[in-house]
Amino acid sequence: MGFVHKLALLGGVLLLSLGQVQAATAPKDDGPAARALLEKALAYYHDNGDKAFAAFSRQGEFVDKDRYVFVVDTHGVMLASGGPSSALIGRDVSQTLPPDLQKAFKDALNVPEGNGIQQAEYHWQNWADGKVERKHVFYQRVGQRILAVGYYLPRASAQQAQALLDKAAADLVKDEKGTLTAINSLKGGYLQDDLYVFVVDLNNQRYVAHGTNLRLINTDFGKVNDPEGKPVGEPMLAMMGKQDQGEYEYRWKNPVTGKVEDKHAYLKKVGHFLVAVGYYSP
Repeated sequence: MGFVHKLALLGGVLLLSLGQVQAATAPKDDGPAARALLEKALAYYHDNGDKAFAAFSRQGEFVDKDRYVFVVDTHGVMLASGGPSSALIGRDVSQTLPPDLQKAFKDALNVPEGNGIQQAEYHWQNWADGKVERKHVFYQRVGQRILAVGYYLPRASAQQAQALLDKAAADLVKDEKGTLTAINSLKGGYLQDDLYVFVVDLNNQRYVAHGTNLRLINTDFGKVNDPEGKPVGEPMLAMMGKQDQGEYEYRWKNPVTGKVEDKHAYLKKVGHFLVAVGYYSP
């Protein structure tokens, strides 16, 4: 396992403080289940104290599918985990992180203990598919301990897709060459979990940028079909020939889950470019 991958895994423990405390709405299926598991763990910890760590760290009542309890102390030491981070139990994971993440962890400790269950988002390896994915966490500080339970968010929201489209469109106006280069670098802020940007030159109908598949560059967007052979590029081009922005639904492979899923794309015309970002529905 390379250093960057290890850092991503270790960072997940402490990145719950990076996103700051959020009141994001949890999906109906995993959110309540994750919170309920944390509440169960908090009650068990209240009755058993640190002796509860053994129960949290084994495959049992505190592991529910890919949801599990993990505990770190206020010094950054992993105390318990029912998931992949169990290999880090006893280690000071905070010292493995860069100074900015160490500071973020310390900032999280400023949340008063009596504030109850908090929420945040971070990235962590999904042990089901081995990919580092976005995760939502419920956590609460109890004395010098922080108990937490998270669940994976492989699908970004419609609002996040629209925000990424607006960013890409604005950046393209300011710096056309630099923005296209950044999108094709598969980073630079234009690839966010299962969200990515693609850009088509409307003059020749060819891809000039794509956030996940560089093999599509210079290919004819008008000939693109979905995995079942249904046209995708042609109807989008026809739509943008009549208006400056729009929406289109189709089937496409989710780069995070690896499955073909329903996708809703937001489209915008920027000069002679079609800029698009789509989000996946369950």
